Amino acid sequence: MSITLEPETYPETYYAGAYWGPRKESAEECARRAVGFLNLLASCDPLLATWNKIPKPRGKGRKTPLMPPDMATLTEAFRRGVNREPGGPAIEDLGLSVSAYNDGERGEFVYLRMLCGSYARSISNVCLLDLPSRGASAERLTTAPLLTNVVRSMVSGWEPDWAMAGSTAYRKFDGEPNSSPFFLNWLTYLSHRLGRVPPLPAPVRIEPVEDQGTLIILTPERFTMANPEHVALARRVRELLARAGLLQPR
Repeated sequence: MSITLEPETYPETYYAGAYWGPRKESAEECARRAVGFLNLLASCDPLLATWNKIPKPRGKGRKTPLMPPDMATLTEAFRRGVNREPGGPAIEDLGLSVSAYNDGERGEFVYLRMLCGSYARSISNVCLLDLPSRGASAERLTTAPLLTNVVRSMVSGWEPDWAMAGSTAYRKFDGEPNSSPFFLNWLTYLSHRLGRVPPLPAPVRIEPVEDQGTLIILTPERFTMANPEHVALARRVRELLARAGLLQPR
């Protein structure tokens, strides 16, 4: 007799990210951007208002609080975050990175990574925020209004080419190929540098982000891979963006 095992299911997880191409910046310039971003992020939710730098090498060294954000502390953190081979010189074109974690309890852990100042063609500058996977904080943070504020904070601080917030599962199983200039998700910001967003069908909402770009919000309720209507809507929007030339490799 054969037994069919049902696959184990896990809660759908969410994250936010901002991405931009080569941009040579110093540790001071990266720190200035990080200060602005962290201050805005802290105003989104109390769970996003306390950060501690992850030591490099990971797990070694003292705990370094990053809030309230201080230019001198962050400048030194980015300066120490230069890429290098063990014992070798700094690889300046790969940029400067700082990783941090919050003081959340189990299930409320939030991870932040900032990579700034890279001017290598093969490396994307990025700001990534992994959100809680379960519990009251996850419910509170994975709403369209709150994630809208998170994405706007990223845009204001980092001036990316594009940014997003949404489902990790959707990105893995139904997203664009790596050759696409951006990945559509629940919330997607596109800089005007990538082109103009065409009219999109309801319930999609389109919002300007100052004079920098456009924010696309696919659904007012939480977007999930478990909802076939959400997936179908995302595919329809992707088709319209492709027709407008926004998904052409650059």
